[in-house]
Amino acid sequence: MAKKIKTIILDIGNVLVDFRWKAFIESFGYNEEIQKKVAAASVLNKDWNEYDRGVLTDEEILSLFVQNDPSIEEQLRIIFRSFDGLLKCFDYTESFIRELKEKGYRVLYLSNFSDKAYKECGKELDFLKLTDGGILSYRCKLIKPDPAIYELLKNMYSLNPAECLFFDDTEINILAAREAGYNAEVFTGYENAKRIIFECGI
Repeated sequence: MAKKIKTIILDIGNVLVDFRWKAFIESFGYNEEIQKKVAAASVLNKDWNEYDRGVLTDEEILSLFVQNDPSIEEQLRIIFRSFDGLLKCFDYTESFIRELKEKGYRVLYLSNFSDKAYKECGKELDFLKLTDGGILSYRCKLIKPDPAIYELLKNMYSLNPAECLFFDDTEINILAAREAGYNAEVFTGYENAKRIIFECGI
């Protein structure tokens, strides 16, 4: 691991907020079979990436989800009506960011995030104002692991990737970040991330 890390870059989903997809679907009272069908037709389908990227509108992506499994059209439309409750901020999130800032690190975020989710889960994302900025995929129409999104982040914030440490919960995104010259680690928990960061030094 490179020393003199100056910038910590954090994914949002499953790093700074809990992506509660299973609990979210369960809240509608659907049985397990319907829950699995809804997940397979929507969030687990590759079309979701295009939605994150901001290329498809709400209605366009919903139409694709329905095509994946017409038998659950009603459930898909109900679930997609509002994402409120889909995300929950972790107890450590704000204190983690504050601690990093107090120790002199620049804190940025880099996340595949849809416009709808960002707007409807806004109250759970208030902590983002504590950071020094970052990129949400729908705003630039790029998604991880596209190398262009790591290059864009570097240019937007005048970063030296060798002085950055990126945490993401997905291995493919970590590998892409490393290929772009960033130090990167899979996020396996708050305490482990702190250990890695503070062992690096500034």
